[in-house]
Amino acid sequence: MDFPAGQGVNMSTASALKVYGIANCDTVKRARQWLQEQGLGYEFVDFKKTPPDARQIGVWANAAGWEVLLNRRGTTWRKLDAATQSAVRDAASAVDVLVQHPSAIKRPVVEMGDVLLVGFGESAWREAFSVLR
Repeated sequence: MDFPAGQGVNMSTASALKVYGIANCDTVKRARQWLQEQGLGYEFVDFKKTPPDARQIGVWANAAGWEVLLNRRGTTWRKLDAATQSAVRDAASAVDVLVQHPSAIKRPVVEMGDVLLVGFGESAWREAFSVLR
């Protein structure tokens, strides 16, 4: 688990908060920094080291919507061939592509109990995490 140096951590929050992404992604870095500034502990799971499986991606797609989960603006998506891109038409086809190309998942993905956040927006995160205070 990643915790800010010298700061106390609410262990019930830390055990319930998982952040998925890629360590060198700028958005993930900003999100992790924000969590540290809020004093929130979390477990970080790097897609490069531990890619999510089809079941997990399917859960995220059902909760957030596959259109939200699929990062069509990212480099990974833009580098996919046109046939692969055009084959994504529903949740099942999106999950298939995201299993093969987890870097095309919008990042970060945050699991917090029954709450799922996809992407980083400070105002939305402030509201979502206000229940932990």
